[in-house]
Amino acid sequence: MRKNDPDDGVAGPGVVAAPARSGTVQAVERAVDLLEAMADAGGTVSLSHLAATSGLPLPTIHRLVRTLAGRGYVRQQSSREYALGPRLVRLGDTAGRLVGVWARPRLVELVDDIGESANLALLEGNQVVYVAQEPGRHSMRMFTEVGRRVSPHCTAVGKALLSRMPVERAREILRHTDFVRHTDNTITSPEEFAAELDKVRAAGYAVDEGEQELGVRCVAVALDGPLPAAVSISGPTTRMTDALLDSAVPKLQAAADALVAELARQDAAGG
Repeated sequence: MRKNDPDDGVAGPGVVAAPARSGTVQAVERAVDLLEAMADAGGTVSLSHLAATSGLPLPTIHRLVRTLAGRGYVRQQSSREYALGPRLVRLGDTAGRLVGVWARPRLVELVDDIGESANLALLEGNQVVYVAQEPGRHSMRMFTEVGRRVSPHCTAVGKALLSRMPVERAREILRHTDFVRHTDNTITSPEEFAAELDKVRAAGYAVDEGEQELGVRCVAVALDGPLPAAVSISGPTTRMTDALLDSAVPKLQAAADALVAELARQDAAGG
């Protein structure tokens, strides 16, 4: 007669196991939940923190983390805390490229309609990574290298993404942000950036006023769904007038809503 193992969905003494969803493997669900909890905490956590946030018993967490560490998806630090591992980078890069391919038709529509370069960016850990761009139709246009990673404090996509998060999660990301000054317009203090996020929440969109590169203006809208992504357009300040931004925001919102709807349809078909 075998002992109850919390990892297989059978509760041991004093343990109430959460029921696995039909057709799923509970141990896999729990491992993914732990990885997401680590990402939400900034990428580095203690086992006790995971126990407090997940509700799982420490022995279960220890076995799952040890398994993930053995595959390179988690690594133990000298402090005895655990951090997200390097093998996740390859998965993230590949997934990001596929998301970019999937979203490209919406970016093309934005460029055809507005004329300026359109971008899609994801939040990965504490950074923003650009996963797709459709160049603008003008001879002088903005170019952002796909795969480029930037801090969220100096970009419209970063502001839009953080504005949609729970406040504590956004604060955790900002605690790991260096607030490097790229131009005289860059926001360089957490307090000022928190006030900026309040403005973004109220407006429903974010603007980069030459905060990463002088002479460039960008406006972004975050997707209202499980994917931490934002769409944006960028161009020279001379063309990115207030009037253009006013007309672009509803189109960016429509593109974001369409991407969320497509994700929902795919999830429903996969379920």
